[in-house]
Amino acid sequence: MTSTRAENSTAGHSGHGQLGPESRSESIEALKATSEPGAELDVLIVGGGIVGAGSALDAVTRGLRVGIVEARDWASGTSSRSSKLIHGGLRYLEMLDFGLVHEALQERGLLLDRIAPHLVKPVPFLFPLTKRFFERPFVGAGIALYDGLAMASGRSRGVPLHRHFSRRGTLRAAPSLKDDAFVGSIRYYDAQVDDARLVVDVVRTAAKYGAQAANRVKVVDFLREGERVVGARLEDQETGELFEARAKQVINATGVWTDETQDLVTDRGQLKVRASKGIHLVVPRDRFQSTVGLILRTEKSVLFVIPWGRHWIIGTTDTDWKLDKAHPAASSKDIDYVLNHVNKILKRPLTREDVEGVYAGLRPLLAGENDSTAKLSREHVVAHPVPGLVVVAGGKYTTYRVMAKDAVDEAVRSLDASAPESCTDTIPLLGAEGYKAAWNSRNRLARWSGVHVARVEHLLSRYGSLTRDVLELIRADETLGEPLPGADDYLGAEVVYATTHEGARHIHDVLTRRTRISIEAWDRGVSAAPVVAELMAPLLGWSPAQIEREVKHYLARVEAERESQEQPDDVSADNARMNVEDIVPVRED
Repeated sequence: MTSTRAENSTAGHSGHGQLGPESRSESIEALKATSEPGAELDVLIVGGGIVGAGSALDAVTRGLRVGIVEARDWASGTSSRSSKLIHGGLRYLEMLDFGLVHEALQERGLLLDRIAPHLVKPVPFLFPLTKRFFERPFVGAGIALYDGLAMASGRSRGVPLHRHFSRRGTLRAAPSLKDDAFVGSIRYYDAQVDDARLVVDVVRTAAKYGAQAANRVKVVDFLREGERVVGARLEDQETGELFEARAKQVINATGVWTDETQDLVTDRGQLKVRASKGIHLVVPRDRFQSTVGLILRTEKSVLFVIPWGRHWIIGTTDTDWKLDKAHPAASSKDIDYVLNHVNKILKRPLTREDVEGVYAGLRPLLAGENDSTAKLSREHVVAHPVPGLVVVAGGKYTTYRVMAKDAVDEAVRSLDASAPESCTDTIPLLGAEGYKAAWNSRNRLARWSGVHVARVEHLLSRYGSLTRDVLELIRADETLGEPLPGADDYLGAEVVYATTHEGARHIHDVLTRRTRISIEAWDRGVSAAPVVAELMAPLLGWSPAQIEREVKHYLARVEAERESQEQPDDVSADNARMNVEDIVPVRED
């Protein structure tokens, strides 16, 4: 299958792990073929977030026959709306959850060093101290333990150890902080990631090793033989076609939709997932001066101020959410909460006019008796509620690989033949292999492509060693080297590449996940949308009417999100956001 995808590729010379329209069609045909006698998959994964993607990669690299389907776009739920941190969870030390922190720090090291060094980067934070004498030794001991757990994992390379700062040193690092806000601080390091891009790279890597991957394919029911689940009934959301895929084991990795997916099979589900909403604001980097991020305590949780290219990401909140899960809405109350807390420590307060973008995501927390979502478990659980169906839920983005391993381990136990142990801790994602050499060659790449070296560096931080494939598009058509309107950081070639290699099917896939234009541009991608549509159209066979529908839908979506962010509460914000439904292609009869 991989060689066929290479032959059908419309761009790039890597020829492996592409998620373009041809490979999607091939995967759907391969899934249909599993209904033939003896052709069933070993594992079918439902859910294209980070845990589902990780499960597909884990299973296929054990030599299993694997399929993965996602009802919407890759990473369209929680996995594109996180705080974009790969971290051990410093606050979990206060809860004495040493095991979770140690596991997460081990995974942080793997991602930094081996699995995805092109996407996961160290980032410094200041932990401000507000009380004299007792706070510094207490917090310092906790952060020293944090560093110690990272070293104990054997994977602390690339992340410097913590350092104590006086009040003067704190203000040198972050001049825009109020002079009297702190008595000092401690600088420590964690890591950050473009969460949606990591998901796409994990899916692409799984496809490279032979997994059949198709987004915009929804599970409408499960196939049963007696009590056993033997596959799923699927609907191609692009065509409306219904078909079946059979598998020896099905893994439900649908995050906040776990309960709904599980209910298709049984009402005796062992897992219950509760959604907690977290919102983030994006503001320009020049709105305040600091060379480091910040972690601030609030009455409920913590608030991060995270460096993000030419921007800051500020968040998050932690509130129960029982409304629409596909498009959680940030209310005016949410935005004010974040602004009020960050303004307590800034000399020049931020206002609504400083906010470029807003996004809201849902954490899939394991439900318990506690009323507070901030207290619910971030650990994950794997269950086997009925034969043939494995459910994995909970957890943190950082520990996705461990969650995937545990889910596949559970599925493998019920297969007829034994399977090898997980090996994903040794497998670099596409773009990771050769990334450092590509970075060292960035000046040569710039001369070869005619693209400024600063732009090449930006591409390298997004595509790693696959950057050359994007640059080849520009060499073939220099107009693709032009930036998109209103979004100077992104080039036309990236739209083409997103469509031919990364599974983008609609404008919002490109503007919200393959790029971050929807939260980084002042107009949230409105001026870029027509250009993106024209670039995608010939690659996806869109008619002029479909181009117009795509642009109108995106503009309406932006307007609905802006309106929701003016509403006073969750219910009214949700109502405003739900005025725009998901787009579907015009289906020819």
